[in-house]
This record gives sequence, C-alpha cells and structure tokens, in this order.
Amino acid sequence: MSAEPKLTEHKVTVLLIDDQPMIGEAVRRLLAGEPDIAFHYCKDATRALEQADAIKPTVILQDLVMPDIDGLTLVKTFREHESTRETPMIVLSTKEEPKVKADAFALGANDYIVKLPDRLELLARIRYHSKGYINLLQRNEAYKALQESQRQLAHDVAQAAKYVRSLLPEKRKRGAVTTDWRFIPSSQLSGDTFGYEWLDDDHFAFYLIDVSGHGVGPALLSVSALNSVRSQSLPQTDFRKPGQVLAALNRAFQMDQQNGLYFTVWYGVYQKSSRVIAYSGGGHPPVLMLTGPSEAEATIKVLDSQGPMVGADLEIEYAEATCPVEEFGRLFLFSDGVYEIERVDKSMWPFSEFLTYMAQPTPPGASRMDLLTTYARELRGTDEFKDDFSIVEFQFAPKD
Repeated sequence: MSAEPKLTEHKVTVLLIDDQPMIGEAVRRLLAGEPDIAFHYCKDATRALEQADAIKPTVILQDLVMPDIDGLTLVKTFREHESTRETPMIVLSTKEEPKVKADAFALGANDYIVKLPDRLELLARIRYHSKGYINLLQRNEAYKALQESQRQLAHDVAQAAKYVRSLLPEKRKRGAVTTDWRFIPSSQLSGDTFGYEWLDDDHFAFYLIDVSGHGVGPALLSVSALNSVRSQSLPQTDFRKPGQVLAALNRAFQMDQQNGLYFTVWYGVYQKSSRVIAYSGGGHPPVLMLTGPSEAEATIKVLDSQGPMVGADLEIEYAEATCPVEEFGRLFLFSDGVYEIERVDKSMWPFSEFLTYMAQPTPPGASRMDLLTTYARELRGTDEFKDDFSIVEFQFAPKD
C-alpha cells in the first residue's frame, strides 16, 4: 500500500492593499505578535496583482477607495486572475453601504469590514477565511496526487495486462486440435491466464487459472502458476493426470504464502487416440462441451468442477472425470467473468440463460465467442467488464 501524500503546510499570509500608509501600519500593529500570520502591505494598487502572485496570500484585505484603480474593478481583476481566483477577499470600507456591499459580493468578495475593526474580530475573520482556503489548497493538492497515483496505477495495470497477454498461447488453426480465444482484461485487471500444449504425440493439455482479487498482484500470481504448469516444473507430477496437476498446484501455492490469494483452475487432457478428455477442477466454473455425431446433432454437456479452490488446504485430493468426444467436438473453457454479467438493471445474468445462449447454433462464418462478447456488452450497457473476460474454444478434428 502506498503512503498517503504529504500535503504542503501553508502559513496564514495576509496581503493588505490600501493607498494610505497609516492604515497599513495600523493593520500591521493589529496583527503583530501573531506568529502564525505573515503580513504584507501594498500601497500601489496597480502592483497588487504582481505582489499577490509573488507572495500567494491566504487572504487579501483590500480598500475600496483608491486613487489609481477602482476598488470594485480590482476585486473583479483578482477573480479573473488564475492564481487569485479562489483567494478569500475581505473588502475594507469606511462605512456601511448596502449597495456597495452587494456589488462587492456580486463581484466575488468573501467578506466586508468597516475599517478599522476590533483586533479580535479582524484576527478571527483572517483565520477563518485562511483556514478554508488552506483546506481548499490541500484538497486540490491531494486530488492531484490521487490523479497521479491513479494514472500510475492505470499504467501499471496496462503494462501487466500487456505482459499477461504476451504469455498467452498462439491460436492453432490446423491439426487434431484447433483453438481460438478472447481475452479482455477488466479495467482493474484480474488474475486470468490460460494455456494449452501437446504433452506428447497423443496427449493435449489445456487449462485456465483465475486468481482471486484485482490488480497487478493477482495477475503476477496467475502468471507464476501458469509458468509452473506450462514448463511442467511441478515436482512428482504426471501432467497427463489432471488430479495430480491440481494437487501439485495446491501444494505449491498455499494462500498463506501468497498474501492471502488463492485461485481456481480447470485442467483437462485430451487423448487423441481414444478421443477422451480427462479433467479435474478446483473451484472453477464448469466447462461446456458440444459433442455428437455431427454439429447439427451435437448436444451440450457440462463438465463440472468438483474440487475446492487451490491454496486453501494443504491436504486436498482432486478427483478426475472423463468425457468422450464424438465425431464432432467443440469445447469452451472460460472464467466466471464471461457469465457473471451485471445487466443494466443491476440484476445478474443467470447461468441457465448463459447455457442456453451457448447451446444455440452458430451462424455460418460467425464466431460464438465474438457473438458472446457483443451480447455481454449489450447486457452490461458498456464496453468495459468488471472482471477479466477469458474464453478459449477448442475444436477436435474428426477421426482420421
């Protein structure tokens, strides 16, 4: 967690503009002995703006009757100038005149005092207006720091998303298994990664990992888990056995050693010779399998994830299940960001409706994933997703 920005400390600084030196001396004496107040005097009203720029007062005391410039005109000038637009202004006058007071307030004055006031009253008004202005300066400073922090965070997230995307596998356009995928990181970036590769001539592994939380931390943990699977570096693990892979991941990535982060995973292995998929899941959404004698006759099967999430309990075993792939076979592996869609009316898209949508025939030449992406954005009413949107499509070639 980044430290809160240290805000600039501002001293109460008074700028008096009055053509009479005796008034300047009188105000100086009224403020004398107040260590928290710095006093500055300007006799020449034509140089008032220049002096205000130099000393940056927290309150301006200004006479209304001066020989070189009309006091109300000077009030307007201060309000039009960038550096003094928000600076509190206390107008000094020799008498109470409702019309003059109304005009001064209309032009931007904050207060009106008949000079010279009682010392305690003057100090109270100076400190009151200065405190409000200093709070405004510090709020603006904090807001700028927050903007910079958010800009840097957005940059870091974008760089992390770019890094994650660079690790995703190339799409396979030919062979016994062809692949396609869509990866749309959320604005905060979550912990989605996925991969697939041939383990040998007969076994094709495919998997998706989804780390809890948002931001760079979960993304990096997801990448670490991805690399351990992709490089087959988990000890004493047969990567053709999904249950062994998940158990090894669970031993390697306990959440008490990962800053409280855990992840869900689905891991499957397709055996080309037998046309059977062995799979195991840990807290992950189910996978959808469309299979049948032909695409027209295919039915949807839900390959559920029975095991618990990875990282919560060291002594966990993960069961395996199998699913045959008929002459036609198409499988969709995805993260929960694909179907946990908050609709425009704030209700959630039911999983049952997601299943119905995915079971629909795909129009010729269209991509089910592109159609799903477009439909999900229509449901949300925006192009952005609250969670990473990751989906991978696998098509299994017919028997030779």
